[in-house]
Amino acid sequence: MPNFNQIAPSQLFRLIGTPEAPRILDICPPDDFAAMPAVIPTTERVAPEGIAPLLPGLAHPALDRLALIVRAADTNRPDLAPQAAGLLAVSVGLSRQFRNDMAQLEAGMAVYDALYRWARDGFDGGHDWPAGR
Repeated sequence: MPNFNQIAPSQLFRLIGTPEAPRILDICPPDDFAAMPAVIPTTERVAPEGIAPLLPGLAHPALDRLALIVRAADTNRPDLAPQAAGLLAVSVGLSRQFRNDMAQLEAGMAVYDALYRWARDGFDGGHDWPAGR
């Protein structure tokens, strides 16, 4: 069962083309998209660095920072962001733990949520125990 901020593929399929359909942004790099141009109908293609202005109320420099890190890891270019090598390691590790894509995605969401929190307000910090100091 999806969390409150998630949607099951079957629910999404029923919503596409209706006024209740969510906005879907594809930040896949152009080279990757050209290699496998599968698109969900109504998807908007957006450069990763252009996400924040499209999300009123959610716009935050963290989105752009995290998008660059994710893009660098997804394109096997960890040189684009120093944190990309760690994200690539997490991604490879998860893919070796889970054969089922949905199980891998579900397990990875906690990691991505933690990375977003780091990108939002913890990127300039170090270990400070107890946490939250």
